[in-house]
Amino acid sequence: MRHPACTIFIAILIAAAGCREEGKIRVDHITFRGVRAIDVDRLRAALATKQSSILPWGRQQYFNQTQFDADLQRIQAFYADRGFPDARVTHTDVQLNEAQDAVNITITIDEGAPITVAAVNFVGFDVLGPERLANLQSRIPLKVGAPRDRQSVVDSREMAVNELKDHGYPNAVVAAAEDDGPNGKRATLTFTAVPGMLAHVGRIEVVGNTSVSDRVIERELTIRPGDLYQRSALQDSQRRLYGMELFQFANVETLDAGEPPGEVAIRVTVVEGKHQRVNFGVGYGTEEKARADAEYRHLNFLGGARSAGVHARWSSLDRGLRLDFNQPYLFRPHVSFGAEAQHWRTLTPAYGSIVTGGRATLTYRKNPRFTWSASFTSEHDSSAIANDVLTDLTLRNDLIALGLDPTTGEQNGTLDAFGVDLQASTADSLLDPHHGYQLILHGEQAGRLLPGDFAYFAASADARQYLPLFGARVVVASRVQLGSIDPAAGDPANVPFSKKYFLGGSTSLRGWGRYEVSPLSGSGLPIGGTSLFAWSEELRVGLAGKLSGVLFLDSGNVWADPWTVRLNDLRYAVGPGLRYDTPVGPIRVDLGFQLNPIDGLLVNGEPQKRPWRLHVSIGQAF
Repeated sequence: MRHPACTIFIAILIAAAGCREEGKIRVDHITFRGVRAIDVDRLRAALATKQSSILPWGRQQYFNQTQFDADLQRIQAFYADRGFPDARVTHTDVQLNEAQDAVNITITIDEGAPITVAAVNFVGFDVLGPERLANLQSRIPLKVGAPRDRQSVVDSREMAVNELKDHGYPNAVVAAAEDDGPNGKRATLTFTAVPGMLAHVGRIEVVGNTSVSDRVIERELTIRPGDLYQRSALQDSQRRLYGMELFQFANVETLDAGEPPGEVAIRVTVVEGKHQRVNFGVGYGTEEKARADAEYRHLNFLGGARSAGVHARWSSLDRGLRLDFNQPYLFRPHVSFGAEAQHWRTLTPAYGSIVTGGRATLTYRKNPRFTWSASFTSEHDSSAIANDVLTDLTLRNDLIALGLDPTTGEQNGTLDAFGVDLQASTADSLLDPHHGYQLILHGEQAGRLLPGDFAYFAASADARQYLPLFGARVVVASRVQLGSIDPAAGDPANVPFSKKYFLGGSTSLRGWGRYEVSPLSGSGLPIGGTSLFAWSEELRVGLAGKLSGVLFLDSGNVWADPWTVRLNDLRYAVGPGLRYDTPVGPIRVDLGFQLNPIDGLLVNGEPQKRPWRLHVSIGQAF
């Protein structure tokens, strides 16, 4: 480690740099050498000395000698907690730049030999049974042969306590003991449990509510008097209360005093929020240009925790009005009913569609990770082809085949359909996932036994996988989409234009704009198809602070015939992107380049002039 005289010399040097005060010398970079067993980002985050953002408007960090001296000690403590008691800082180098207003810091570390886990023993856990105990042992973060991480010891003990509390033992206590062996480098960890008495749920009391009744709150709970006590059921109940959006605060806890032996009382504490909310928003995106949104929400509408709302939007891509209603409890806590009515217009390069109607949906939410729903849709679909297509006389027969009036270029009809959806997810975030997967399956049947002018069967799948590398600093994100719409009797006129598939835009085939990838009309306008395949890969890498970079490969296509996927007929796009994290999701900029442009494609009525697109939006592409 650097001699104290060297530290004093650094302080004198910085003070002499233009007579600047300490705290005015910016920290540009912090580099570590010799770090192999520890995640560098976690080590950097543990220091009080931070490096400045590379963005001009980002936060600037300044050098403080006192903080830096403490950081050198903090590094050794950080390593010791992770099983490296002999780790030492062997050298530090603080270099001023030529302007003498910033420093680059290099810290060299000798990690030393770790304390490894020799064995993990569980004593007193017989009440769980051999199968549950084996499952617990497989899930704990402590692994034989790995360095003994103190946080992993704490986490393993907490998991052991929670496992007992999840199986009827609310007062369970678990102690952790460590024996590092004769050489101090081989740790045997022993977790000893005192389960206490098996308990069931007794009385449940609700406090803090004013306009929301006890009955409405109690029915959302997944625990009932007489149930075996489960800590996870309390947590699930608390999540469900927050999900109602009625409460600023919700807490579900146990009360131990004064209850009969073997019973646990539950207290539910809530603080109600505003039940009527109005939101306005404006924005701009490269695809939709200017955008304006307005929304009114009424929570606890007519009591019973029901909600109702109105949403209006205007943009160059879509505009309209939607009404919605939700009944969160229908016979059972996990079942809800929703209804939606809309008058919505969508604009594509080849045609515009107006959908007027509604949908009723029954949803079963087994847990936060798995949901299925069944819906019935009844709506009137009206589509009008673009004038450029309508005036192309060579397309007359094609327009008739597609169900369009060749004179007016319009398609009108009533759509009645049943739909089924299934969604499973283990992703850690909706806005910016780093690990886990998402799977969405959809099936829809129109016509046949249902009245209406359209008849088809549609099926689609959307699968996403997020794989973290190097401590989640790097994420490999993958997405595959499949879809097909099969018209009854093979007649394309049985499919409304509003259901057609397109690719392109900020979330798929980013080398093209939205709605630009699909079968083309004779004049070169995308008119949509009935089969879709898309595959995307992203490499997401943290750069500095809230800034990250992305490299992506998108591929896919849309075909006119149902149940068609031609892997030798895919469009490809590649490019880089930047992300800047915000509370509402990452601000995203992607630059996509076409690898195989579409011959004859018209964009804004003219032949495509550039084989690239720039996309600016909020949220990850997938």
